[in-house]
Amino acid sequence: MGRSAKRSKKSPRRVAGSPAPLRSAPLPASRPAPPRASLTELEQEQEKERKKTLAKMLKAQRPGECQKYITVVLDPVLLQVEGGDQVLSALQSKNYSCVVESQAVPCSITWRRRAVLSQVDEENEWTEEPNILVLLCLEEFLFMVHNYKQETQGCTEGQKETLQSFVAHVMEKMPGKILALVVVGVDSYFDSLRTQSKKRLRPEAVNGDQAEEKGKRRKRKAKDSGPDVSRLDVEDALVDLLLQTNVQVRLAESPEELAEFVSMFTKAVAEAPYKRERENTGFSFCVENEGCRGVKVDRTGKGLLEVWKRQIQQFNRVSLDMAEAIVSAYPSPQLLVQAYSKCSSEEEQENMLANIVVRRGEGVTATTRRIGPELSRRIYLQMTSHDPDLCLDFTE
Repeated sequence: MGRSAKRSKKSPRRVAGSPAPLRSAPLPASRPAPPRASLTELEQEQEKERKKTLAKMLKAQRPGECQKYITVVLDPVLLQVEGGDQVLSALQSKNYSCVVESQAVPCSITWRRRAVLSQVDEENEWTEEPNILVLLCLEEFLFMVHNYKQETQGCTEGQKETLQSFVAHVMEKMPGKILALVVVGVDSYFDSLRTQSKKRLRPEAVNGDQAEEKGKRRKRKAKDSGPDVSRLDVEDALVDLLLQTNVQVRLAESPEELAEFVSMFTKAVAEAPYKRERENTGFSFCVENEGCRGVKVDRTGKGLLEVWKRQIQQFNRVSLDMAEAIVSAYPSPQLLVQAYSKCSSEEEQENMLANIVVRRGEGVTATTRRIGPELSRRIYLQMTSHDPDLCLDFTE
């Protein structure tokens, strides 16, 4: 019984001729899901390409690089006037790409920027810059000022062109553009008039009839030589134009100055996107817009000038331009302290930095100002005071 019981626990023996027991068939192996590796690699490549293109675009906006993507478009009439060849030579000497094409406004200059793309250069696109610079001939400019003078005096006979009507005409042809005007030789013209007037006042040994006849001839000659305008008339017309249209007029002394001005203007146009981006992304509480990282100083002392500049920027209401102006005059704190020690009075020490000139911007938008006595006094107190609780902004 014990053995039979033990045998019963075993699986029964298969009888000859009986069918084999059914076994469950193995389920087919499920196919693995397609790997996401390929999709992820594609996304990574796209992100890598996007970052590469963005870095290339940012690099193309930096000073020194942006000039390579700018083309200056010169109207052929500009090259025919005095100073036109010098403008072209000055631009080419600074490695600007220049083309000569007929413009909607004669004697004008416009700019194009090549877009930075990841494809080959043949597929690059060009965009028109919003700026336009127009060269006015001296005689035309003086007559516009004369017509403005007559309008202000109540003379409205005929529709004579003024600076404002000329600007309106240009904006009709090229809407949306930022217009600037330049004239050459205004000061030389008034200097020549002053020289001629001095010669006329010299004593002459002529009788009354001869003097009267000679005076009439001079008046006719003066009338034929140009319109009756003065420096004050020019200033009034320019101020009125700026207030009414926000268009500025640059008065150049010579063709060489005209060429230099066009080069500066072109540089300002090329760097405009970089400056706008820097202003938009900067934070007021950072020492510099480009970041708030520390300055690395090596064993040779390279970097100390930057540290000194940032130290000055820690003062309230001190911009980067103001700090650079002070550092240019006194490249180290020791030199500044030594300069203070050479002053004869405390008042001279307080005002020592007041007349340092601060230059803001570049090109046509450049302006100048001075450090001023208030900041000069604060820096003096900071550098010489031994009071750790001294509040620089409220000292009397």
